[in-house]
This record gives sequence, structure tokens and C-alpha cells, in this order.
Amino acid sequence: MIVRDVVLLAGALGVGGLLWAAWISWREKEVLASRRTLLMAVGLLAWILGAGSLPGWGGAALTWGLAAMGAFGLLLLLPIPGGSFPVLGTPAPGVDERDIMFSRAALVAGTERFEEYYRSRPHFRTRDDLFRMEPGLLAPDASGHHPLGFPAADAAFWTIERLRPFVEGGGGGGGGAGLGEVGTTGKAVGASGRGDSTRPVEPETVTRFLKGWTLKLGAHSVGVTRLRGYHLYTHVGRGDGYGERVELDHTMALALTVEMDKEMVDTAPRAPTAMESARQYVRSGVLAVQLADLIRRLGFRARAHVDGNYRVICPLVARDAGLGEIGRIGLLMTPRLGPRVRIAVVTTDLPLVPDSTFHDPTTLDFCLRCRKCAVSCPSRALPFGDPEEDEKGVLRWKIDAEACFTLWTKLGTDCARCMAVCPYSHPDNLLHAAVRRGIRRNAIFRRCAVWMDDLVYGRRPPPKPLPRWMGSVEATPRESRSVGGGDA
Repeated sequence: MIVRDVVLLAGALGVGGLLWAAWISWREKEVLASRRTLLMAVGLLAWILGAGSLPGWGGAALTWGLAAMGAFGLLLLLPIPGGSFPVLGTPAPGVDERDIMFSRAALVAGTERFEEYYRSRPHFRTRDDLFRMEPGLLAPDASGHHPLGFPAADAAFWTIERLRPFVEGGGGGGGGAGLGEVGTTGKAVGASGRGDSTRPVEPETVTRFLKGWTLKLGAHSVGVTRLRGYHLYTHVGRGDGYGERVELDHTMALALTVEMDKEMVDTAPRAPTAMESARQYVRSGVLAVQLADLIRRLGFRARAHVDGNYRVICPLVARDAGLGEIGRIGLLMTPRLGPRVRIAVVTTDLPLVPDSTFHDPTTLDFCLRCRKCAVSCPSRALPFGDPEEDEKGVLRWKIDAEACFTLWTKLGTDCARCMAVCPYSHPDNLLHAAVRRGIRRNAIFRRCAVWMDDLVYGRRPPPKPLPRWMGSVEATPRESRSVGGGDA
């Protein structure tokens, strides 16, 4: 009798948990997930009532069934690390920014730069000619054109371009004396160049301040790493200085992320994804420019790396700064938001304290088993299999960048379907935080989480409707610049 009462109580807690999950899903506007979780709660409640009311053998069978479910639930709460995990290789230096899709898309047919590029890289020409036959990013005749959304995204990318004059500079930038220079001894140095022993500014103190201030300004996460050779592009591929070798002798890098709005991302691959992508590139860019100027006011050199004006590969810097891991889709997978972030970087010679490099093998193990992004990818640009060695011998997942970008040029907008369906992209609340914790701690939980996400949200979740404030206007041809698009 006691056993049955304990089992019934545990089952009642399970029903309560499922009802809570259904309520959370309803608040997140996940209608399908809310309905399915509610049905699970009703089914479990019916089982409990049957176990409590049926006499003899029938009641005992239901009771022991509930007991087995409860025991399995307790097993999922235990720390079970599992076996071996995939270990991706250390990235190899030598990435030329001229070879990324956004740089190739900016080439103008018939110009000397265009002809010279394809003379040196003829293997790109055939597939690049295919995406040039499509309307292009934010083009008025693209299939995903929205007469209000596309200009909104275009205006945001225009704003990013206005940041370019402020991305770099020497010490003492911004025209303000600030604290003066932080000397190699860790002491503040005023305009006179004399150290002020009454105002010590240690690297630990500066690092803590910069990270705290970055979060206060609105960043989701921030980290510091030593600048490594594979973080740098070899040549400039966009904007002023095209084709020049990247010369950056900074020693430290501060990486920051900003959150992309879930409601906007979930509409992928339609106009709101381009709008939100551009909006967060502006936010992250403004933060990076402001932090770079702050560092210059301390007397050190600093450069902000923002959309369209990079000298570093932002996801690799962010990974080594402890902000996440590079997953199957080739983007930074953060612990709390997955790939639903945008990144900016500030490089500097200011002495800072680096964070521990983040390598979460459980994230990679989950990516290895999930494959939801690959299943949902409209362009079939994402790999289904295990990581493989690339042409440089580095073990990683490699996307088909040409296929991905060609779809973008058809739609006129960022696709972002992989970002929208990724289980790590769920909102950062108590429910999903508990699931992520279980994924990190328990190998059995990790396998079950893949199955449960498919069961609750669907294996290929459909795009969500546009936000109501965007209206239901029809596409109308109009002039529009084809600009923008990031790679972080």
C-alpha cells in the first residue's frame, strides 16, 4: 500500500511537471508543443487514476508500470558522463576573407577585380555564376520579398556601414584623457607619462570591469582570449583595403554575443530573419566600437571587428574566449541560446586575463545525434554524418556554403532555418535550462532529449507566422540595395 501511494505521488508530480511544461510552451507560442505536452499530462493522469482504482492484478500492473517510469526518471537525474566524445580539430590558419561567400557576392562582373579573382580561383566560378542568376539579398524581385521588412533590414545594414570610420585607432582615442594609459606594471599612467601609484589598474581589474560593463551595456555573454594565428584572416575581403594582407599585432581579443529574438528567428526563412540579423549586427557593432574606444582612452590600441569589417573569424575567437562550441551548422553554439546569437570582437594590446577555452563535448555529442538542422535545411547544405577532415586535415563539420548562399539569393533574406529548429535555440528559461543541464550531465538524458524534442516540437517544425505588427502586405517591386549579410 505504501509503495502504491509513493508511486502515485511521484506520478502526480509528473503530471504537474507536464502541465507546467505545457503552460511554458503556450507562453512561448509553441502551440504544437503545448498540445502534445498537455496530451502527455492527460495520458499520465489517466494511468494514475487507473492504477489507483483498478483492483487486483490490473491495478498492480499499472502501479509497477508507474514505478518503472519513476525509476527511469531518477536515472536521468544522475550524473552519467557516457563514453568517448567527438573532438574537433584545432582550426588551421590561412582563411582568406576574399573566399567567403559575401566577398564573392560583392564582386562586380566585368571589373578587373572580378576577372582577377576568378583567374586565380577558377574552381569557384561555375557555382558562383549560379547564385548570380538569382535576384540577390534584399532584392525586390526575390521570392521572400517583404516591402516593409526588406527596407528595414537594408536600413540597419546601412547603419553598420556608418560605423566603419570608428572601428580602429591608437591609444588615447575618442579625444578624452580618461584614466590615461595602463602601463606594463599595471599602474595607471596619466597624460604626463608618469605612473600614479595611488591608482593601480591591474589586468584582473581591467578585465573584470570590461566584462561587467559589456554585460551592463546589453551583451548576452562576453569572454577574453589570447589572439591566435588561426583567428585571423590572411587578406581583407570586403570594404577598404580589399586584397591587402591582414596585419594585426594585437595580443588579446574580447568577444561578445547579443541575443537574436526568438519570435523573429522562428519565422525563418522569411524577412524577419534578415531584419533581426541586421538589428543584432548593429547592436553588437555599437558595443564593440564603444568598447574599442574605451580601451583607447586607457592608452592602448584597439580595433572593433563588426559586420562587413572583420579582420578576425569571430566564431573561432568567441569559442576560444569560452563562449561556446562550434556545432554541426558551423556557428557558435552558446550554452544558453545555442546559435541564436550574433558576435562582435574587439582586439587590443591591453593586458587582459584570458578565460578558459570552452570545449563542451556534450554539445558536440548532441549535435552528432540530433541532425535536426540537416533534416530541416532547405538547401541541403548541412552534413548528416560525423565530422570529417577538411582539405587542411582538420576534423570538423563542413557546410556547403555555395548551396546555402544560393538559397539566400533566391529568398532575398537570411535562411536561418537551422538556427530556428536547433533544440539549443529554445528560450533561456527554467524549463529549457533544466533540459540543457540534463544534456550536459547525463548521456542517457542526452539521447532521450533528441527524441523528446522531435516528439514535442516535431522533426521538421514549420516556420512560425510573421509577427502581427508586420501586417500581411503583398510584395511590390521597388528599388532596393542588395547589401548586408554577416558571417559571424
